[in-house]
Amino acid sequence: MRIAFYGSSLLSSYWNGAATYYRGMLHELSRHGHDITFYEPDAFDRQQHRDIEPPDWARVVVYPATEDALRSVVAEARQADVVVKASGVGVFDNELIEGVMEAARPGAIRIFWDVDAPATLAEITPQPDHPLRRTLPKLDFVLTYGGGPPVVAAYEGLGARRCVPVYNAVDPATHHPVPAEPRFRADLSFLGNRLPDREARVEEFFLRPAALLPERAFLIGGNGWESKPMSGNVRHLGHVYTREHNAFNTSPLAVLNIARDSMAQTGWSPATRVFEATGAGACLITDAWVGLDMFLKEGEEVLVARDGQDVADHVAALTPERSQAIGAAARRRVLESHTYARRGAEVDALLRAALARKDAA
Repeated sequence: MRIAFYGSSLLSSYWNGAATYYRGMLHELSRHGHDITFYEPDAFDRQQHRDIEPPDWARVVVYPATEDALRSVVAEARQADVVVKASGVGVFDNELIEGVMEAARPGAIRIFWDVDAPATLAEITPQPDHPLRRTLPKLDFVLTYGGGPPVVAAYEGLGARRCVPVYNAVDPATHHPVPAEPRFRADLSFLGNRLPDREARVEEFFLRPAALLPERAFLIGGNGWESKPMSGNVRHLGHVYTREHNAFNTSPLAVLNIARDSMAQTGWSPATRVFEATGAGACLITDAWVGLDMFLKEGEEVLVARDGQDVADHVAALTPERSQAIGAAARRRVLESHTYARRGAEVDALLRAALARKDAA
């Protein structure tokens, strides 16, 4: 099938946490024979911070963030068998959701793919006339990269015909163990951009443990932390390119995952970082959220913290031997149950079943 996918960026992870997810999912869909074109706007300096060049498994169309360019890429939706509008493109989101779904040919499969369902639902629920809400009943699917039963119920309550979570996963070809690098050495590392609905949790789960353990080394990567006050044992790296993520994850004693407020409250929302870290064999410490046990077993495959004191206690008690054992167990689990190969097969089956229903009708 020809898939037209309108998203934030496939080529750059700069201020774009969905890049790893897009790459893993779409690469696998291409393996199932789908012909993919990814449309991304030239915005937010992403093209100046590319992590990858256009891959051989997808055609990438980078268009200017202008109304004329928008009209041009919207018109191309009519050539596709499957039209996908992702959340959080960041430029002309409302115009895209209405435009590409109207441009799609009558027999095409129409999908809204939400990579931040809690935020999207918080925006559209109080607005009955929101363009996405008006469009929901016309779509074949809403796919989400997390959220579980609460998100499914919310979307279907707003008029979606069918909502299916397609969770983050690991691509073992891109996220795997590598030798440690001295510049990424630390007792605890955290990678994530500075965002308003994450900052308080970073203060509690990362900066507070750093203050509680002044003799231990802490490392933070991501955009926006330059002006954040931190204790002297915290080192800040700035943006970490995806090609460096494996070494970032294998070099410290432990890696920390911190969910954003909305995702922690919703549950069933493992970030891409969870699978990047465990795919590399890192010992992961995560804040607690409902649904975690669906992905990793507490105490054996992941260490869970309810607050900053828990994080400090985990780091203080952790030995290199236990860190390696937890990381190895987590890697076995994700390679067995949580790969993009599995996720891609799930989506491929959804698309083929939907197409069969349309052909029969």
